[in-house]
Amino acid sequence: MDVRSRSNVVVTGRPDGPTVLLAHGFGCDQNLWRLVVPALAERFRVVLFDHIGAGRSDFTAWSPERYVSLDAYAEDVLDICEELDLRDVVLVGHSVSATIAVLAVNREPERFAKLVLLTPSPRYVDDGDYRGGFSRADIDELLESLESNYLGWSAAMAPVIMGNPERPELGEELTDSFCRTDPAIARVFARLTFLSDNRADLAKVAVPTLVIQTARDAIAPQEVGRFVQRQISGSELVTLDATGHCPQLSAPEATAKAIMEFMSTP
Repeated sequence: MDVRSRSNVVVTGRPDGPTVLLAHGFGCDQNLWRLVVPALAERFRVVLFDHIGAGRSDFTAWSPERYVSLDAYAEDVLDICEELDLRDVVLVGHSVSATIAVLAVNREPERFAKLVLLTPSPRYVDDGDYRGGFSRADIDELLESLESNYLGWSAAMAPVIMGNPERPELGEELTDSFCRTDPAIARVFARLTFLSDNRADLAKVAVPTLVIQTARDAIAPQEVGRFVQRQISGSELVTLDATGHCPQLSAPEATAKAIMEFMSTP
């Protein structure tokens, strides 16, 4: 199966516009970008895809031998760029895909014009003076719950990740998204997401970078966003007046505005 079909690549927007490539986070698929895409598509060519094992990707392309690290997901991003001959790309990575985006940009910086990291976390586990937001015991408990009862974990965690309890439909959408993911694949991807330590990769980023965080995020607290911004030379930090780890759903207008303003600056 070719790259486009394998990763369910969708291209929309202005064919002659600058290219923005949107990479979704754990348990999600490209559908979670749908509220920001219309604004972006007015001015840019927008490329969306599903990580292997998510959405409408080819689940048979996933194997535990290949997807042993986040590097494999970064390779998939680069394969899409090569297949579509994408140049001067603005790569937007959400959550764990912020780390995947960093890895992709570091491998082929010449292909990318800019990088946007949406609610990133290079390490979720607290480590000395570094505050990732979780103790190792917290993460071990989270992964044990996920592995023993994935659907129950999804129903419990999605509202926490999404925030905005006054808007329960957002948490319900994320729960539904989790439940569409193959549990066996989700278990492996979750361990990569929550146990990886990619802090050292941040200093290697050599393209203009925007870090977007929300004011209230139970998964990636503001300390993490500030850490990421400090580690990437010359990067900018924007804090949205929003709640939750998925502002492309909870605050799509503000998220789209931040991305477009950064794309439009020299």
